Amino acid sequence: MLLLLPGLGFLLLVGWQVAAATSAGTHLCSSSPVNESAVCASVESVSQEMVLEVARGQASPCSLDFGQYACAQSAWLQDLQDDFLISLYSCLTPKPVSAMDPEYSVLFFSKYDAKKLVAALTMFSQRFSYVPLSPEWNMIFINGLWEKMLQVPDIDSPPVLSQWVHEGLQPFLVEPKVFACLRAKNVFCETFQKIVAALNGIYSDLPVEQQRNLYTGIKYYLIEDGSNRKCYNAAVPGLNSTAWFENYLGAFLEHATVGDLQLFGDEATLQKFARDPVNIQMISNLTLLHETAVYYTLLLTSGPDFPLSSLPDRFVCYLSPSAVSNLSRDDALTLAQRISKNCPLNLTHRGITRDSAPSSLTTEELQVASSLVRKFEHFTPAILRALGQAAVGLSISDIENSISDKDLEASIAALGEVRGWNAEQSGTIINKLLSSGYQIQNGQSLAKLGSLVAGFNSSTLRSLSPEVILEAIKLPEFVQHIATLPSSLKMIFVEKISSSVGHPADLVKYIPDALASYIPKSLLVFGEEKPNILDLNNKKWTREQAAMFFSDVMKAEPDFSRLSQSVLQGFTCAATNEMEAERFQELAKVMKKKNVKLGEDQLSCLVKLVTLHGIPKDLDSYPKDLLLFLSPSDYAATGSCRQYFANIGKANLDVLQRESSQRKELLSEALACLKISSTQVNKENAEILGRLVCDLSGEYIRSSGGNLLKQLSQCDSFLPDQEEAIRSVISSGNTTFGAPAAWSAFTLNVLSGLIPVFDHSILQKIPKNALTLWLKNFAHDSALSREQLATIVEELLPTRHKRADGCPPNKQITDMVLNSDLMPIEYTAEELHTCLKNVSLDNHLPQILTYAFSIQQLTVLKSHLDETYPDGYPESLLRKLGSLVSFVTPEDISKWNITSADTLADLLKYEPADAQAAAIIRRYTDLGNALNANALNAIGTRYICLLNVTELNMIDPNSLKLASLNPSACSQLTKDILYPKAKRAFSDQHYLPAYYELIKPYLGGAPGMDLKALSKDNVNMDVSTFANLRRDSVLSLTISEVENLLGRNLGDLKKWQHKSPIWEWVQMQKQSELDKLNIGLTGGTQEGYINIVARKFESTSSASLGTVAMTLHLLPALLISFLMMLVLS
Repeated sequence: MLLLLPGLGFLLLVGWQVAAATSAGTHLCSSSPVNESAVCASVESVSQEMVLEVARGQASPCSLDFGQYACAQSAWLQDLQDDFLISLYSCLTPKPVSAMDPEYSVLFFSKYDAKKLVAALTMFSQRFSYVPLSPEWNMIFINGLWEKMLQVPDIDSPPVLSQWVHEGLQPFLVEPKVFACLRAKNVFCETFQKIVAALNGIYSDLPVEQQRNLYTGIKYYLIEDGSNRKCYNAAVPGLNSTAWFENYLGAFLEHATVGDLQLFGDEATLQKFARDPVNIQMISNLTLLHETAVYYTLLLTSGPDFPLSSLPDRFVCYLSPSAVSNLSRDDALTLAQRISKNCPLNLTHRGITRDSAPSSLTTEELQVASSLVRKFEHFTPAILRALGQAAVGLSISDIENSISDKDLEASIAALGEVRGWNAEQSGTIINKLLSSGYQIQNGQSLAKLGSLVAGFNSSTLRSLSPEVILEAIKLPEFVQHIATLPSSLKMIFVEKISSSVGHPADLVKYIPDALASYIPKSLLVFGEEKPNILDLNNKKWTREQAAMFFSDVMKAEPDFSRLSQSVLQGFTCAATNEMEAERFQELAKVMKKKNVKLGEDQLSCLVKLVTLHGIPKDLDSYPKDLLLFLSPSDYAATGSCRQYFANIGKANLDVLQRESSQRKELLSEALACLKISSTQVNKENAEILGRLVCDLSGEYIRSSGGNLLKQLSQCDSFLPDQEEAIRSVISSGNTTFGAPAAWSAFTLNVLSGLIPVFDHSILQKIPKNALTLWLKNFAHDSALSREQLATIVEELLPTRHKRADGCPPNKQITDMVLNSDLMPIEYTAEELHTCLKNVSLDNHLPQILTYAFSIQQLTVLKSHLDETYPDGYPESLLRKLGSLVSFVTPEDISKWNITSADTLADLLKYEPADAQAAAIIRRYTDLGNALNANALNAIGTRYICLLNVTELNMIDPNSLKLASLNPSACSQLTKDILYPKAKRAFSDQHYLPAYYELIKPYLGGAPGMDLKALSKDNVNMDVSTFANLRRDSVLSLTISEVENLLGRNLGDLKKWQHKSPIWEWVQMQKQSELDKLNIGLTGGTQEGYINIVARKFESTSSASLGTVAMTLHLLPALLISFLMMLVLS
């Protein structure tokens, strides 16, 4: 039998707790055999009847102590119920640990039947899987379980081992100190190797989280004594095998970081391990972490005498430029073919959208491709075909000068399959093709271009006939390339397709999925036409688009389960008017199963429908986000308040506004439920609170130490006092991550959500190599913005700068340098200024502006462009400015020639400050350009409020029909100008249910007459929209009109009654009439009192004129009339 039990200790580490545990606590571990007579000599004896009473529930499990259970006869213990371990643990944890408890544990578990123990552990696991155990009792329990598992037959077989891993040991995955038991139990390397082999046999059956936890435990064992070469000694037989990765990590190597590998051995030793044939065979079938794969490949290729032909196929994707620098042309082509075959392109690289990332290749991939391409002076069709994906390394100069027009056209098919072209490369190829006479006469000739289509400029693509576009998008080989097109070209494709089809159903049918979200929502109104549900389900829609046809879908598809998540997210309150009440809950349950995400107004309506006939008793069957609109008491029939808040913690809390009363009330109720009376929150409660931790004040964060960091790293933003508290906790070093000075790149990756909070005092303590490695291997997958990454770059640059007389020889800026996203940390601002002289950035600007340059470095780049173009930037450059647009001045903008909406879109998509954006828009319109749909979409909701009256009046109503805007936050004057235009734009759809969704963003400018008409259409207006209507329009509405306008949302008026203009409207109404609404509104006029209505005139620059009700409650009507007659006489 394999001596497996001691090794199972490495199961006991949770992935979040990455800090190494100390050997403290080994006194809680003991080895067998246990002398039962000696152990039980001082234990009060217990009878079988006493144990039976506990088993039958006639006596409390706490009536006996741990020693009494341990010293009872084995047969008696078999009568205990499967949930007994839960009760025993609850009895033991309040008590202090004694020196005898480890012995009791070994004795107690040794008497348990193995099958019964697995059943009991399964129940224990279900109860405590997500609840941290007491560290001391965790150690004591696992001490006995280890010894018990020694006795289990076939424990080394995958099925038996899998049962223990999956069902028995889950709750023990919390405390890292249990690994101290490994040393106490003298587990040797030879035994541990067998343990890894056994676990390796079930690796593929384990969930990823369990794989990761197991790996962390293996790592703990291998580094626990601080040795750099644990279980390896070249001079000791049995420990001298260089197949170390296979022997001691196996498939768990997939979870090892570079930092981990460097803990296992020095570089010379690791290189021996990496080159061992057994290890090479193993890693050929593994998927390593990206940074680890790059490092492993470097270990293989950096030394002498390793032929690239021996490199496993999947590792050719991680080669460094130096590894390919000395290849012959033939070897370069062979390698290029292997890269094309084995290296799928990561289209989400850099963590930003394709529009913002000109190339989705890593720096190393791009540099390797460039190195391979440089082996050739001229590129024939045969060479370009052989280069395959490596052709992405072609420079602009190569394309213009080293490929003949004839050869370029002959190579279209090969080049069109290359992914990752940047805009300059694909644009240069397309321009060269078109100028040499290439004709796009049909869809086939367009589709043949493949990925090169991204190189079209807008005017050229618009010149193609709709028929050509429609034919091309029906070809699957072309459709796969559409996803990577920039937004401006996607919108043109949509324009062309929509102009060639006459009905929404046809548009939905033919549009490729990658273009669906770009269809103007007004074109998705089906009207009398019946939608094809299958076609709608096969596309990804925005919430606003799906709202256009949701009502039609409800009528056409009785089985909600057949609707896609994308379609269901379009739920509207108005669409439920014709649904049977009993189907509301069915709809909500389907939304839960399909993980549909809804907005606040949608959820507010849905919860009313679901609870129409009372609170359901199975609330866990509904979307978690619905609970945000219910209370713990509403949930009582489903579960406890702890369960309620555990669900709230996993819900999308951002549905509610950050400082809203609802969120504050939820947090207050959660703290009360969890009995958190002080400001200290433990890890168990932090897990339950989940996203609610984001609302805890700085005092809670400071008092709780590192307990909240896991949840805080998931928060989107922080208040100043929270940021200060996080910095205080991190700086103290009293967390599982230790002091910043000891952090690795992996630590930074785990804490990446908190990096924006770190100040200079923290960043300067983090090792520079950790920051550099994180930037190189992790930054592109983080959610941090370029500006946030720049703060790390600033820490890596020298604080004292030498003024350079010239550019140092090792700092010359080459194509290789410009293709490296680590360029910002390699040049100070002064070096950048000096070394950029005589360097053209035009072809590299979109690429390098995705790099994390500091403000000083960006200023240098801007100055370089100013020197190159003293009379103003050409329009071709404007579209490449990217983040530099934030550095331009009004004087710069006045020199620009902005002739197209596409250029306007490129300038505004990087969200410059309002003053700059307004100047850019003004320059665009001053040059005589129209504010058409494309221009309005470029301006978007973010900047629409910046338009002045002259610009607003330039807008044609038909342009609004194809634009996606929401001016509800604009001035009243802006809303008053845009509303009649929008009303005219959608006038042909005013009789359809979708009309309300179309006109809704513009209703802030609607006159009372139009709102009265809308009240007859069962629109179920949400109260937030109602509160933002024109004041005079609201005051003109009667009670019945407001009731009809709000429909199902009428009850929400009570929560909003003190917000203007709702409060003024309430004051104008008779209280007796308000009472008939039965929603608790107060503040109306009492019987015997009247309202005096006066005209309140406002300046023409403010909101539109309207009737303002002034209510006087002080005197009876008769007295008021008398006084007025007296005054008038």
